[in-house]
Amino acid sequence: MTATLLESEAVLKRGLAELTEADPVMRDLVAAGAAPTLRKRPPGFGGLAWIVVGQQLSTSSAAAIWGRVKELYEPDSPDQFLALSDDALRAAGLSAGKVRTLRAAAAAVVEGALPLGRLHDLPADEAHGLLTAVKGIGPWTADIYLLFCLGHPDAFPGGDLAVQEAARLAYGLERRPSAKELTAMAESWRPWRGVAAKVLWAYYRIAKSREGSPVS
Repeated sequence: MTATLLESEAVLKRGLAELTEADPVMRDLVAAGAAPTLRKRPPGFGGLAWIVVGQQLSTSSAAAIWGRVKELYEPDSPDQFLALSDDALRAAGLSAGKVRTLRAAAAAVVEGALPLGRLHDLPADEAHGLLTAVKGIGPWTADIYLLFCLGHPDAFPGGDLAVQEAARLAYGLERRPSAKELTAMAESWRPWRGVAAKVLWAYYRIAKSREGSPVS
């Protein structure tokens, strides 16, 4: 079983308290104003599809395309998604690559290979592995789903550029750490790596004066 999910301000505060007690840098970041908020999206196939649709797009473009896609099917019904034609999905604004990824994900859910309904009961690493086993779903997509749709407290998007840059600035590193390096660094933040990521996004917004989190 996982630690308590990030589903309330009380749990977030508990995670922050434990994280800042264990890591003086995190304590200083939060004291400087990098206190994260509880931001969550609905879980399920709809939440996963929303993340895939929005990848590498501006917030406004992602919202517009997602709005058109949602008009084609019930977002949490992978069966309905599989019944849609490629032409209809492309007309809504999806790239061929995203159509393939979403079809693979929908098929995995329908076939039982991707049990979205019970990922919250699994350790972050195991849930991450089930997600990335689907062709087209990479580590970043898996981590963002676990953190923002499930509220998994230990999901950590080590490949996120904003998180990497925030870590470089906060810890005085000579260069931005790679995903592997940052993930290794995050071992000391278990079982609240997800909270640490939220702190780093908040710090990134302060440091860069622009939004660093991928979820709006």
